[in-house]
Amino acid sequence: MNVQHVITTLDVGGAEVHLLSQVRGQVERGHVVSVAYLKGAGSLRAEFELAGAKEVAHVGPFGLYRRIRAAELVHSHLLKADMLTALLAFVGFASHKLVASKHNDERALLNPLFARIHGLLGRVPRRTIILSKHVVEYFVTHGRLARARLVQIYYGLDPAPFEAAAKLAPDERAARRAELGLGADDNVLICVARFAPQKRHDRLLEAFAKARAELTPEDPDLRLLLVGGDPFGDGRARAEAEAQRLGLGDAALFLGIRRDVPALYGLADVFVMYSEWEGLGLVFLEAMAAGLPVVATGVSAVPEVVVEGETGLLVPFGDTAAMAAAFVALTRDPARRRDLGERGHARVLEAFALDRMVDATLAVYRDVRR
Repeated sequence: MNVQHVITTLDVGGAEVHLLSQVRGQVERGHVVSVAYLKGAGSLRAEFELAGAKEVAHVGPFGLYRRIRAAELVHSHLLKADMLTALLAFVGFASHKLVASKHNDERALLNPLFARIHGLLGRVPRRTIILSKHVVEYFVTHGRLARARLVQIYYGLDPAPFEAAAKLAPDERAARRAELGLGADDNVLICVARFAPQKRHDRLLEAFAKARAELTPEDPDLRLLLVGGDPFGDGRARAEAEAQRLGLGDAALFLGIRRDVPALYGLADVFVMYSEWEGLGLVFLEAMAAGLPVVATGVSAVPEVVVEGETGLLVPFGDTAAMAAAFVALTRDPARRRDLGERGHARVLEAFALDRMVDATLAVYRDVRR
């Protein structure tokens, strides 16, 4: 099958990394796959080429129209790409081969006018794949999509690189920690997220500062690694200013975009996130695959991934004291950290297998092409 994927950007993010896995899996199964993106620097372009994509192109509307017409199956991702692709497919009489994917509970759909336009364009794809049960309900309610055309498929993950990172020998782990200025006995929290407004790094830092204030000299030192880019221009600067205001010094390390994220998980003890909303959160799966317990806000689809008390600890959004208490509790209880991490790893293998995701997506393609 000749598959054309269309996505808003090709920079580092959960939807983009998910698409990379889809492309790799579809190519491995013998399909010819191309990727078009609408804006951004295309920082993942080389990875898509290594995954076997026949073409990776930054396109405008005319170039996208030609690619839609030429493909056997078109699959769009993220709101802007979904809506433009649907419009061009409708104009080009190509609706019969269009599939869309929804990766987040998009806040723009809370605007009634925008939701009405989205509902009209949302009738164009033959099927819409949605990554979580929560986001299904969100798009039925706010995106005005017909439930009968929706298919829910969870993200899938190859756990191998994350499992390998978790198996570092203690002396090697200590040496790599030292390269970052971390102590061998520090309790290290890690957050992997773009500095986007929904990630609320400000509240994460507030909770981190509260936890550090509660710990005693007998407790391990608590450190925080913040990994991710800054697509909005000033998110990281504002987070750094907040860290300075809170007097965190080098307790919070801003590492930027990293190509060695699995290795960084292997140096950490707990994965943390203070999201305002999440469609699913691929990074939760990554962290769990690396055997890390998760502390996060129990918003949107997060409870579908992180099981409270079994694979992590979930706190109410807005309650930074509760998140601080979770940090302190896990800092003082390494046995519980190990138990939560082991259960999280098992959950990834059971419920979020990569082959399941790729095969379920291809089944949707076959259904559309009948």
